[in-house]
Amino acid sequence: MDLILGIETSCDETAAAVVDDGGRVLSSVVASQVEVHAPYGGIVPELASRRHLEVILPVLTRTLQDAGVGLADLTAVAVTAGPGLVGSLLVGVSAAKAIAYCRRLPLVAVNHLEGHIAAARLEWPQIVYPFVALVVSGGHTHLYHVPAECQYRLLGRTRDDAAGEAFDKVAKLLSLGYPGGPLIEREAARGNPRAIPFPRAACSDGSLDFSFSGLKTAVVHHLKGYGPTGRAGEAPGDAEVRDICASFQEAAVDMGPEGRGRGGGFRALSSGAGAVHRQRGHDRRCRRGPVPPRRASRMGSQRHRQPAARLRTPWGRDGFSPTARRSCGSLRDASPISMATSSS
Repeated sequence: MDLILGIETSCDETAAAVVDDGGRVLSSVVASQVEVHAPYGGIVPELASRRHLEVILPVLTRTLQDAGVGLADLTAVAVTAGPGLVGSLLVGVSAAKAIAYCRRLPLVAVNHLEGHIAAARLEWPQIVYPFVALVVSGGHTHLYHVPAECQYRLLGRTRDDAAGEAFDKVAKLLSLGYPGGPLIEREAARGNPRAIPFPRAACSDGSLDFSFSGLKTAVVHHLKGYGPTGRAGEAPGDAEVRDICASFQEAAVDMGPEGRGRGGGFRALSSGAGAVHRQRGHDRRCRRGPVPPRRASRMGSQRHRQPAARLRTPWGRDGFSPTARRSCGSLRDASPISMATSSS
C-alpha cells in the first residue's frame, strides 16, 4: 500500500494528512490561526508565516501518530506549491523538501486550487465527470468546468475582490470581528435581506465572472449615509447591522441572470475551499470560513442551474472532513518529529 504525506501552508492554516493509494484519509490535522489574526481584522502575512514555523513540526508529528505510521512508511510527499502567501508557502515547501530529501522520496508539487477541487472526490468518490467546481475562499472565487481528471477549464472568476475578502472587509466595517463569514451569517439570520437594495454586479460581456468591489463600496457608502436608506452622522443600531448583513449576504450571491450557464451536460456541482456550504435540505455550518455556507452553494447553483446537478462538498458541519475532525486537537504535547522516525 502506497502512503502519501500531504502538507498545506498556503495561507493562515497549517495542515497535513496521510492518504493511501485508494484515496482513504488515514489522518488529517489542521492548526488554525484565527486567534493570531483576529485583532487585525484580516490575515497578516508575516504573522502567518511565523506561526507556520512554530507549528509545522507538531502538526506533522500528530499527523503521523494519528495515521499510525512513520516517515519510513511513506511512499511520497505532496505539498502545496502555490498560489498563496509566499512566506507561508515557503514553510510548507521547505518542510516537504527536507523530508523528501532525507527519506529519498518523490516530491509532488500541488496547485492550491486543484487541491480544493480534488478534495471533494475524497469525500464523494461517486462524483463523475464532467462536473462544475466552485472554489470560494478568502483569496479565490473561481468557477471551473472539469471534463476529466486533471483537466480544468476556467468558466469565470472574480475581477476584483474574492468573495471571502469582501465578507471579511464588510465585517470589519461593521466592527463584527474576524473571520467575517460566520459572523455576518450569524447577524444576517436575524435581519431582513430585502431591507437595503445593494447593487448586483453583472458583466456586460455575458461572461460568468464575479465582481464584489462595487458591493463592498455600496456598504461603505451606506454606512457613511450616502446610500438610499443611510442616515449621515448616525452609527447603525443592532437592528440595522443585522439588516445590512442580511442584505449584503443576499446580494453577494445574486450576481447574474438565473438562466446563465444552463445545461452543458454537467452532472454535479462540487464546492471546495476555505468556505463550506449547504446542500439543499442539509445545513452545513463552518467552524471557520470566509464565506457563509448557504451562500457559497447558491453562488454556484445560480450560475449553473440544472435540476439534475447535485452539490457535493468535502466538508462536514464544523468545516472539516470526518477524519480531520477526529484528528484536530491540542498540539502542545506533540513531540518534535525526527527525520529518522520509523514505522509506529
